[in-house]
Amino acid sequence: MSDTVDEILICASDAIENGGKGVRFPLTAGGEDATGFVVRHGGAAYAYLNRCAHVPIELDWAEGEFFESSKLYIMCATHGAVYVPETGQCAGGPCRGGRLRPIAVVEHDQQIYWQPDEYVRPVRA
Repeated sequence: MSDTVDEILICASDAIENGGKGVRFPLTAGGEDATGFVVRHGGAAYAYLNRCAHVPIELDWAEGEFFESSKLYIMCATHGAVYVPETGQCAGGPCRGGRLRPIAVVEHDQQIYWQPDEYVRPVRA
């Protein structure tokens, strides 16, 4: 058994573009079925639990649509909370100082992977 952190494939690196559509992926958060998402901003990949800090609902208004029109912020489609892509910190709207739950991602060999932690885990078989 390897002692490295598990890496779970999300998508190919070229599947996400700066400020473009994100990719959703299934996971378990706190023991409940949920989704995460990965987006690219400033050339780097960032992943978060797909759950608004304001009301615990998914952010994307259509699958993979996480950025608002300027492509500078991740936005919750329901109530307009906006988040800084690099940190997940609330930048405006009803999230009031909240933040998105980050998910560790690594990118190598032209692929993007996520890493489980104590809260976000792979989907149960």
